[in-house]
Amino acid sequence: MENQQERLQELEKRQDWPGLAKAYYELGCQAMDQGRLEQAALWLHRADTVYSAQDETYEAVDDQLIDDCSDRIGQLEEAPMLYNQIPERIEQAAEEMDDLLVRLWGLLSLSRLVPLMNRLSQLPGCQALNQLDWVIDVVLRSFQAPITQEQFDLLSYHCNAFYDLTDSELFYAGGQIDVPGGAPFQMFDLNGMMGTYLELNGYLDNHLRWLTAQTGREPQAETGAVSCALLLDYYVRVGDLPLDQIPQVQAELDRIWDDYRFLQSGVIWSQVAQRMADYKKMKP
Repeated sequence: MENQQERLQELEKRQDWPGLAKAYYELGCQAMDQGRLEQAALWLHRADTVYSAQDETYEAVDDQLIDDCSDRIGQLEEAPMLYNQIPERIEQAAEEMDDLLVRLWGLLSLSRLVPLMNRLSQLPGCQALNQLDWVIDVVLRSFQAPITQEQFDLLSYHCNAFYDLTDSELFYAGGQIDVPGGAPFQMFDLNGMMGTYLELNGYLDNHLRWLTAQTGREPQAETGAVSCALLLDYYVRVGDLPLDQIPQVQAELDRIWDDYRFLQSGVIWSQVAQRMADYKKMKP
């Protein structure tokens, strides 16, 4: 494990992105062949993110590696593991909710990311992440009353900024923060499932289209943001237990379903705002 980490760190230090993609791919193949499907998902998705981020990297990686990596990811998407089961359960539950409730469900999860994003924003080039707090507050207000054009434009700006980070070297170049009593948290640990940054971008993009849509043509609410605070990649990378046996993962799942019951009982805006405020104070 230590030699593996040293190899990855050396590739990051040299900014050998094709080599890093290959190293992640090899780790993913090894894990998949051994039946460690959660680890396989972690490493293969990292490989895909690295070689897809820049044209130069993509062209420098062997086509056979890319094709096999894509095939393996496709197989893993059908595997019985939490990476797949949680989004499926959330989508099923969302069928019993109206559009507003689904949007608020995602917003509550996003509020739990604020403490972590504030800390990650201290890394070089990642200052935009400390705006998540402002973003979700404006989104909440926009459900209750029209927002200004300036606020709309800033939401659009941050929507694009979250997306741009996914293709930036800053995302996968080894940036990390200390975690009291645990292993450091890497920027790249936000790559799990569909990717937290992509879910942030997707939520905001959908909301901006919702704000400007003609009545009856609003885009359907998406559920991806609901699971964005699970941080499964981190717990797979640093832990030895299956995801469903990790206390922090179970605690976040409990919060997700408690939010579901809270919203189903009826929306009281002051209570939604207070719950979001409480979540923002959680320790990252």
